[in-house]
Amino acid sequence: MRSTSWQPVAYAIGAAVLFGASAPFAKLLLEGAGPVTLASLIYLGSGTGLFLYSCLRRLRHSSTEATLSRQDLPWLLGAIISGGVLAPIVLMISLEQTPAATAALLLNFEAVATAIIALLLFKEAIGRRIWWALGLITLASIILSWNSGEGWGISVGAAGVILACALWGVDNNLTAQISAKDPVLTVTIKGLVAGLFSLVLAYILHETIPETGVVAGAMLLGFLSYGVSIVLFIMALRGMGAARTGTLFAVSPFIGVIFSLLIYQEPPALLFWASLPLMAAGTWLLAGERHSHPHVHAHVIHEHRHRHDDLHHAHHHEAGEIPESGEHSHIHTHEMTTHDHPHAPDIHHRHMHEDGKIRKSEDSKHKHEE
Repeated sequence: MRSTSWQPVAYAIGAAVLFGASAPFAKLLLEGAGPVTLASLIYLGSGTGLFLYSCLRRLRHSSTEATLSRQDLPWLLGAIISGGVLAPIVLMISLEQTPAATAALLLNFEAVATAIIALLLFKEAIGRRIWWALGLITLASIILSWNSGEGWGISVGAAGVILACALWGVDNNLTAQISAKDPVLTVTIKGLVAGLFSLVLAYILHETIPETGVVAGAMLLGFLSYGVSIVLFIMALRGMGAARTGTLFAVSPFIGVIFSLLIYQEPPALLFWASLPLMAAGTWLLAGERHSHPHVHAHVIHEHRHRHDDLHHAHHHEAGEIPESGEHSHIHTHEMTTHDHPHAPDIHHRHMHEDGKIRKSEDSKHKHEE
């Protein structure tokens, strides 16, 4: 069996690094563009850049990903509405009624919301180690964003910030349901739809069109910090589920501080050094998770990118049809299989744990004692 458990962790951290860079660079661009216009350009940059990449990939016949099907569209539509449309609107309205310090702390709730929704609605297995990791990283983010010098207050707006985070948590979990499909296509659609929506909103708010240099910079930033970043995020979702990916992604504010240091020569505050050990401990707990037990995979037919040396894809192809080695995608059948190996809640192991037992799920049924 190939050991690929490090790959989802690397994808999630890579996504956090690229996304963490967005805030300090966007701060530079805000001098020449309104906030809603800038958001629209960033989203459009992610969608347009990935669309061009898809065209190049198609010309080279280099894609090994499964395309979206009609059954995937409700998940995609729900993710776009919750995370690309409703969450930004709710957040913008709420920020007008919420002190900045309160909002900064409440925005850390997204990772917690993602985990809670993954557990309650999608029955994702989350053990004590993951809850500790989530708690440490969230606490580190709260310490990092603490600012006692600004105004505080609990209001309807504060509840709105929490609602926005919950909507992004819904987005993360809905996207996880289609993470087996082509992430470039998924993010292209999400970026273009969200970008066009924000552009219309900017027009309604009478924001001015920025200069060409600002437009180009914002779209490049969007391609890297939203486009490539979210593609990596989805690939992490594919390999370890929404709760773990969302928890690792929560280290992005720390990356933002590092980029701010490089760009603005702003030395990190004392709270950064206080929160850093907590963040590192949480990341270590999550990355070092090891879960293994005998389990039985039920018969299932589906399509996604895969290879034949991972103990889950033992089917064979006709001679000359598709190479037996390397990654490729096609509809394939999993026969009922019993085996034991370390695993995370990837697309083949999204079973449910409850009180030390594992209940039957859509894709698999298991016997287990913890």
